[in-house]
Amino acid sequence: MAGSYPEGAPAVLADKRQQFGNRFLSDPARVFHHNAWDNVEWSEEQAAAAERKVQENSTQRVCQEKQVDYEINAHKYWNNFYKIHENGFFKDRHWLFTEFPELAPSQNQNHLKDWFLENKRSEVPECRNNEDGPSLIMEEQHKCSSKSLEHKTETPPVEENVTQKISDLEICADEFPGSSATYRILEVGCGVGNTVFPILQTNNDPGLFVYCCDFSSTAIELVQTNPEYDPSRCFAFVHDLCDEEKSYPVPKGSLDIIILIFVLSAIVPDKMQKAINRLSRLLKPGGMMLLRDYGRYDMAQLRFKKGQCLSGNFYVRGDGTRVYFFTQEELDMLFTTAGLEKVQNLVDRRLQK
Repeated sequence: MAGSYPEGAPAVLADKRQQFGNRFLSDPARVFHHNAWDNVEWSEEQAAAAERKVQENSTQRVCQEKQVDYEINAHKYWNNFYKIHENGFFKDRHWLFTEFPELAPSQNQNHLKDWFLENKRSEVPECRNNEDGPSLIMEEQHKCSSKSLEHKTETPPVEENVTQKISDLEICADEFPGSSATYRILEVGCGVGNTVFPILQTNNDPGLFVYCCDFSSTAIELVQTNPEYDPSRCFAFVHDLCDEEKSYPVPKGSLDIIILIFVLSAIVPDKMQKAINRLSRLLKPGGMMLLRDYGRYDMAQLRFKKGQCLSGNFYVRGDGTRVYFFTQEELDMLFTTAGLEKVQNLVDRRLQK
C-alpha cells in the first residue's frame, strides 16, 4: 500500500509501522542519508528510458517450441526452484499486517474492515520507476500493491447435500477441512509458507482456519513438514490455479479472505481472468481478495535481456519460471470483471540505493 494512515485510523494501526509512503526525498542532495525513499516520481526522461528498455528487451521473443515447454512443464520448473532453495530463498512477510490490516487478529478484523470501507482512499495514478542513474547505484521496486477487493455479488447459501469433487475425493459442503471454522483464509501460491506461518503465529483465534496451495508439490511438502504446520488450523494442498477441471477443497461462498502474493504474475496472461473468476466464487458476500504483485517497469523487468520475452510484458527467468508485469488498469479490469468491487489499488514505488 502507498501512503500513511490519516487521522482517525484505529489505535491498533497506530502502534505499528506506518504503511508504505512516509519517507520522501524532497532534497536530492540528501539521497544518501537513507537507503530507501518512498513515492519517488520519475522525470519524463527517466520514464522514456524505461519504455525504451522494455521495447528493446521485447524485440526478440522466445520460440514457440520453448514457450510450450515452459507452459507444459511449469510445475517441474517450480519444483526444481524449491528443491534448490527449499525455505531459504523467501523471508517471512512480516509486513503483512501493515499492508493488509484485514489479516490482523480476529478481534480487530471487523473494526478494521469497517474503517477501511468507510475511508476508501483515491486511486494513485499510474507510476513508473527510476532507472539506474549515472552517478548513483539505485534500484527501484515497483509493486502493484494491496489490491483489496470486496465481493459484492450475493452468494446463495450452500445446500447441505451439495458436493464438490476435489481431485479423487468427494467433499460435502458441510464436511470439508476447516468446516467448523468461523473465519477462513486461503492463500494461493503459498510457496514454503512465508505468508501462512506469520498469520498462524500472530492470530490465535480458535475460529481461524488457513488454507494454502501451490503449484509445486515440493513447496507443499516443505510447508507440511515445517514444525509450525498444524493440521488442526491449516490445510496445505497442491493446486494448479489454471486447471479448470480441479476444484478447491472448500464450497463456494465459504472464504473470508483470499491472498495472492506474487502468484498471478507467474501464469499465462490469457488464463488470468478465468482463474480470478473461479476464486471470486469462493468468497463470502463481503469477502476480500488481497493482491501484491509486480508492476510495469519494475527494475526486474528492465533487467531482462533480449530473448527472454514470451509476449508483451511477460518473461521467462533463467530457471524457467515466468513473470508478468501489471499496470493498475489491468488489475482493475481483471478483478472487477470477476464481480469484485475495488476497495483500493495502489502502486508501491521505492527508490533504493
